[in-house]
Amino acid sequence: MAEGRSSTLVHLLVVVFCLVAFGFSIAAERRRSVGTINITAGTNETYCVYNSDVATGYGVGAFLFLLSGESLLMVVTKCMCFGRPLTPGGNRAWSIIYFLSSWATFLVAESCLIAGATKNAYHTKYRGMIYAQNFSCESLRKGIFIAGAVFIVATMILNVYYYMYFTKASTTPISQKANRVSSSSVGMTGYA
Repeated sequence: MAEGRSSTLVHLLVVVFCLVAFGFSIAAERRRSVGTINITAGTNETYCVYNSDVATGYGVGAFLFLLSGESLLMVVTKCMCFGRPLTPGGNRAWSIIYFLSSWATFLVAESCLIAGATKNAYHTKYRGMIYAQNFSCESLRKGIFIAGAVFIVATMILNVYYYMYFTKASTTPISQKANRVSSSSVGMTGYA
């Protein structure tokens, strides 16, 4: 690896994993389950019938692709905790900031995706026979997967910057600071 340059392959894989997760998240939002109320003619029983459960699979796929991208980056950088220490300076500070920010957006994105997938799967199950006048079929709110998609993009951007600054901070040599010799003649005697 060249001085201060990050691996193009790692950048490319992280971006591809995040973009695939983004695509799955958008597809999950577009294919959310919607329920319709059915009434049995002879017995007047009311129940919900939901369309296909494709959005759950898309949500889980987005979850797994985002997890793969984050795992790849953490393995390559050794989670910034293991391996050789980073050189003090601005690059180390920015890599720590981007590291913490990317983990925050990653956790929010993953929780949106898994919550949307489980909630969507829950609502696609057969509801049962219920006798009620004001009966409505619950469905997943709009925007859960879109929120996940927004945080996926934020995670992707932060991961790219984190890796860029991490490699700069880990490949620059530690500069040798001049040793300062304290002089014993310097003191506060003039103020006596």
